[in-house]
Amino acid sequence: MTQSVTGEVDLTQTLQDMAQALGFSQIGVADVDLSAAEAGLIAWLQAGFHGQMDYMARHGLKRARPAELVPGTVRVITARMDYLPRGTPEGWQALEWQRLAQPMQGQVSLYARGRDYHKVLRARLQRLADQLAALLGPLGHRVFCDSAPVLEVELAQRSGLGWRGKHTLTLSREGGSLFFLGEIYVDAPLACTPPVEGHCGRCQACITVCPTGAIVAPYRLDARRCISYLTIEHAGPIPEPLRAAIGNRLYGCDDCQLACPWNKFARRSPLPDFVPRSDWVAPSLLALWAWDEAGFLSRTEGSPIRRIGFERWQRNLAVASGNALARGDAESPALRGALTQARAAATPLVAEHIDWALAQG
Repeated sequence: MTQSVTGEVDLTQTLQDMAQALGFSQIGVADVDLSAAEAGLIAWLQAGFHGQMDYMARHGLKRARPAELVPGTVRVITARMDYLPRGTPEGWQALEWQRLAQPMQGQVSLYARGRDYHKVLRARLQRLADQLAALLGPLGHRVFCDSAPVLEVELAQRSGLGWRGKHTLTLSREGGSLFFLGEIYVDAPLACTPPVEGHCGRCQACITVCPTGAIVAPYRLDARRCISYLTIEHAGPIPEPLRAAIGNRLYGCDDCQLACPWNKFARRSPLPDFVPRSDWVAPSLLALWAWDEAGFLSRTEGSPIRRIGFERWQRNLAVASGNALARGDAESPALRGALTQARAAATPLVAEHIDWALAQG
């Protein structure tokens, strides 16, 4: 542990070593002055691109002011944890594209096939903070993982974990974009780690591949058109003009990441937490319609999928089923029967989507 003339404590390598032992891939340290990002945040909110995510606007500029969120904060430790499951074969992107082309199978985003990442990261971030406190003495800190108004990508970029890709996700030359981010707000003047330059160049792959045109310009995402937003965050009816583009996606969307050339460097996670559960490997739409709410809750225990609830799950399942019927398949009669049977007990939201699905083929 060294200290510079400015009073900053350099624990970079020590932090990195401790973090890797906890399953993290990389650690950075950022300053708390994010004022340069405020104009972009305001413009994004004023355009309404946050959709129903009212919490994005509710906290105002506190998201860009770490010291207001947690008084006394002078640095933010940023952490990256890879989530591509261990045992994932080479050419995994091609396999994912093949699954998207199977209309009678549901598709769940890669990150959601194992244990809820919030639980995994938060516990390990807390352990890292405790270890840091053991080195420094009393330490004021708060641990965050997608759980508070935090400009995660901005902090990750400033601390050198990667750069903001044109799809707005963090990209790393060493690890692509298949990783989670977490933060520890601290009151200790740690030495900051340098940012890295962007390396997207002229590539437009993520923009071109987006099924709904949600990436309206490089580095600018309209969440209201994003399939991840529509299948997870959006509470009401999915807009009809966007339903066909959802295909068989039931929870989230990986298309922009599948198309990104940098994900040839995506790293496998050593943690068993992200190994896919059997229900999400190649789920049949017919089998999924057989779940009642108790079955859904049982199968999604400890999974991020549970957070959308049974009603949104069935809404998404109805959209995927309608898209499958539109394609035509030997199993279409059985799927129509499952939809018809489910409609009798459906909520108004689900019933509307089932009616739409039945009208597709």
